[in-house]
Amino acid sequence: MMELKNLRENNLVGLMEDEVELQVVLFSFGFKYGSPIDCNIILDVRFLPNPYWVADLRLKTGKDAAVADFVLESYEGALFMEHLNTMLRFLIDTNLAAGKDILRVGIGCTGGHHRSVAVVETLASSLDGQSVRLTQFHRDLGKDTKALS
Repeated sequence: MMELKNLRENNLVGLMEDEVELQVVLFSFGFKYGSPIDCNIILDVRFLPNPYWVADLRLKTGKDAAVADFVLESYEGALFMEHLNTMLRFLIDTNLAAGKDILRVGIGCTGGHHRSVAVVETLASSLDGQSVRLTQFHRDLGKDTKALS
């Protein structure tokens, strides 16, 4: 305990706290596999155009440019991403100001292969250059691949 007191007295703890970045965890998931329980925010993107119903896109994922373009270049997709980028930057700033160390954002669609993956990939790219520690993953990508065929 005495060492911690000495660190505080020397203001070293304050210097270390100034360098703390927010960890942002972005991940996609499929609602059909259950909603995650360990999120600050869950967003449902099932309102976006669904590539599953387009034969040429069904077997691809949201990591493929053709799928991402189909979803995010639609009117709804473009407008949604504009609002979502603004909201995410606001959440990062306010969580940092509140002294939080992690922000977990889950993005869900039906199966977790197309729409949610495209949104997470695009959001992650938009955070390049931000002072956050970014983790991204796709919880359900690759599950039930026979259902895609």
